Amino acid sequence: MDRIQGIALFVRVVETGSFSKAAISLGITQPTATKHIAFLEKRLGSLLLHRSTRGVTPTEIGQIYYEKCKVISRELEDADNLAALLQSKIQGKLSISSSVAFGRRILTPLVLEFMSQHPQLQVHLSLDDHYVNLVEQGIDLAVRMGRLPDSSLGSRYLGLNPWVLVASPAYLEEHGTPKHPTELAEHQALIYSSVQDNHRWHFSGADGAALSIPVKGPLYSNNLSTLLAATIAKMGLAAIPWYVAHRSVQTGNLQPILTDWTLPSQEIHAVFSSPRLVPGKVSQYIDWLQGYFVGNWWERQESKTQLVESINTQ
Repeated sequence: MDRIQGIALFVRVVETGSFSKAAISLGITQPTATKHIAFLEKRLGSLLLHRSTRGVTPTEIGQIYYEKCKVISRELEDADNLAALLQSKIQGKLSISSSVAFGRRILTPLVLEFMSQHPQLQVHLSLDDHYVNLVEQGIDLAVRMGRLPDSSLGSRYLGLNPWVLVASPAYLEEHGTPKHPTELAEHQALIYSSVQDNHRWHFSGADGAALSIPVKGPLYSNNLSTLLAATIAKMGLAAIPWYVAHRSVQTGNLQPILTDWTLPSQEIHAVFSSPRLVPGKVSQYIDWLQGYFVGNWWERQESKTQLVESINTQ
């Protein structure tokens, strides 16, 4: 038993007037309690308690020692309560990391909305398409796409990020609309270079059939906004996330194609440095995000995305 536990035990013995009652309240045995108090008296070189058949009472020195220990116990309890309070409140600095496109179009408006609800929170939002080491760079939380590798990091599943194959009506009028994935060999592909096996597009049919189609074209880019612009400029076909394509599809600048086939969706995860002892502000922000990425969530995001992108173009 350490000194803090010993102080708590001594206080309980004095307050209950009994070794057995003090032991029960602290979840230890009476012999353990008796032995520890005897060790405490030996260490201090003073008799702290009178033992009798009627109970246990403090000596003069024991009473003075009790008063000091009681103050210490109260301060420790206050410290525990303060730590619990701070853990429950959303305040201080929260460091968040995400990819550039998802961060600008989706996460930024969500972060701003969360901050408006918690004015004592200071957010450090970092957008980078390269892998970020959370521990080394002091990041509290990252929102990442795709399957996660096994690691010591904690994570929570948030939802799915579906992709769609699109082209501009002008391109389709000039080059024709493919009716089957095998016809993509006749078309120019605009290729997102940040995914593995990027020279092949993978499709699943309504009947469960899977196809892996080799593609080629004039543009490879790791920036989704670049691919979006090139597609609108009728340079070819592009496989991009729905949250990137949605507004352009709504306005008629782009048109989904091969809609009887689906491209693989990416899992969306909140990732944090440790699966245990997660700071309250981190877990509460994840709770707030939980359930957002369901259904056609990119459609609900439209007005928020327009606000942020109008700021980005100023």
